[in-house]
Amino acid sequence: MSILFSGDFHGNAAHELKSITKNSLLAKYRQEKYDAIRYHIILGDGGFLWPGERRTDIYNFKVLAYRPFPVLCVIGNHEPVLGISGLPEVDIGIGQTVCQIQAEPFVAYLKRGKVYTIDGFRILVLGGALSSDKGWRKPGKTWWEGEYWSESETNDVFKLIETDSIFDCVISHTGPHHINKRLFDNGISFHPAKFNDEVAFLNEDIHEEYSFGNGGAGISTGIYITTMAKQSGDTSTCITVQKYWTGWVTVWRFITNTVWKRGKQSVCRF
Repeated sequence: MSILFSGDFHGNAAHELKSITKNSLLAKYRQEKYDAIRYHIILGDGGFLWPGERRTDIYNFKVLAYRPFPVLCVIGNHEPVLGISGLPEVDIGIGQTVCQIQAEPFVAYLKRGKVYTIDGFRILVLGGALSSDKGWRKPGKTWWEGEYWSESETNDVFKLIETDSIFDCVISHTGPHHINKRLFDNGISFHPAKFNDEVAFLNEDIHEEYSFGNGGAGISTGIYITTMAKQSGDTSTCITVQKYWTGWVTVWRFITNTVWKRGKQSVCRF
């Protein structure tokens, strides 16, 4: 059994879809690993349901429907769903409900501050981030205030980790501030405003309160997985399956405090 992770999708705005089609995954991972995939998690900025882009969504869903597994999205910052109320909440057997946006293929958003059990792993889901480009975006149309956590969401997650603070994996769109800072100091291109991202500081506070357990992979450490802003021209967002990750993501293993930088050959075993 495996989970496929990928980075920013943005509604296929930069042709990210080509990295996660059935044929691309088969070419990259071969039949055995492809058949093992049970879930695909987009680590924020799925960008589905963008205003005026319904035909794009139809095309994207048509291509994704050739694959047999559901798509679960972490909330990013460029997310129209942040401005949509009344999305159906459905139970797919992973411990918490998800907000469904498409039935076939099944596409849904994971809730921030909730714990899901996905493919045997207890995963704390965070999400959100600062839109450094919001100055030229239109509130409610191309930018949504909900990129930052609400007060109730923040209170709820800290209440959760008071009594339930051991996880196998933490996933988010942006990392805790200290991880981001180390990555940016190592030369990753990033907007200076991101150093003052309230979500990164919130993730930092949350990070201080949880620990990793002896998870489903039979190890005594855990993984924090997040996407970072892609450099110009980076379109290969697909990362691994089957107990290791590789691709355009940042993976942080807390037991060694080692950063695997973004890159096609970055590998971290779970």
